[in-house]
Amino acid sequence: MAASPSTARAINDRLALELLQEEGPLTAGQLKTLTGLSRPTVADLVERLQDSGLVRIVGETGGARRGPNARLYGLVADRAHLAALDVRTQSVAVVVSDLLGATLAEAVLPIGSDTGVEPAVEGAAALLERTAHEAGAVRLHSVGIGAPGLIDPVTGELRETSGVPAWHRRLVAALQERLPATVLVENETNLAAVAEQRVGAARDQGPSTFVLLWLGLGVGAALVLDGKVRRGASGGAGEIGFLPVPGTSGLPSATACDGGFHTLAGSAAICELAERHGLFAEAGPQEPPAAAVVRAALTAGATGDAFLDALAGRLAVGAAAISAVLDPGRVVLGGEVGHAGGTALASRVEARLAEMSPLRTEVVASPLGGAAVLRGALLTARDAAQNDLFAPPV
Repeated sequence: MAASPSTARAINDRLALELLQEEGPLTAGQLKTLTGLSRPTVADLVERLQDSGLVRIVGETGGARRGPNARLYGLVADRAHLAALDVRTQSVAVVVSDLLGATLAEAVLPIGSDTGVEPAVEGAAALLERTAHEAGAVRLHSVGIGAPGLIDPVTGELRETSGVPAWHRRLVAALQERLPATVLVENETNLAAVAEQRVGAARDQGPSTFVLLWLGLGVGAALVLDGKVRRGASGGAGEIGFLPVPGTSGLPSATACDGGFHTLAGSAAICELAERHGLFAEAGPQEPPAAAVVRAALTAGATGDAFLDALAGRLAVGAAAISAVLDPGRVVLGGEVGHAGGTALASRVEARLAEMSPLRTEVVASPLGGAAVLRGALLTARDAAQNDLFAPPV
């Protein structure tokens, strides 16, 4: 059945807006070519989008040739302001951007383990408000939050989880109460996978299937199957830190991952392995100590090579379990540690994995590292804003 005129206009407008988002400023002629629409239809939609405040003239093209110049149309970047938060165990990072995703302001706040719930919440909320003010954002449209722990797949709320600071849940609730904005919360590793899929290590795969193995202070995984992040029945898909590993101290429990894969690949475990190989390094601010020793190993000659080989063997245990169940074809070593190890570590894990599994699995290092969480949170906030602003008027 043919679409009604109003539905057709809405579809055409959305297509043009998405092209302006992906390609940048375009002329009416370029929009005509890319959309396949007629010149009068493009002229009408450009006028509608200008009237709605979503599109404006941002320049002209053809200055070096004779004849009239063609106007360039672009999205109105300050039509909406967005924010993203990366909520860690002992810190909060904030970035504020415009509708096009350009960073306008950013900040980080350390939060000590002895900080009370209310002071931690107030400090994080004030950080967001100050950063938004610095960015010139009078009102935030959408806020994306990445946090460790389980997200209830029904309510979308951060669940109470052992080992996660109590102020995390309170912060999310406080922001939802205080801000006249859409506030979205997602597991940090899942958001990192969104960033890897769209702008990182899995960007070249189209409708991708891959697993992100997060290596930071702790370990986790995110599953992207046929282009979609899979959260599981309770929101816990990818909690690989609890994967039982024979030969460790014991078995994990419902409240602690001692004896699980975390015992092999968490930051503390990697640092202990480095010490046994005679490797030591000073970590940077807000950086897991393991990232520093892995980076140091890259230039430590035979000692570094022996450590990287041993670490790759450990990581291959987790990758082999993932590969045997999901056969993803690609595993991305993410987080600060995966990024620090780069190709040197990823190639070792891939070689060790090939010895353990008959399933061909490519292993690559994340180009985004720890920044992937903020990037994914911002992409999620931008999607929410565009879904609202680009929707046809009711």
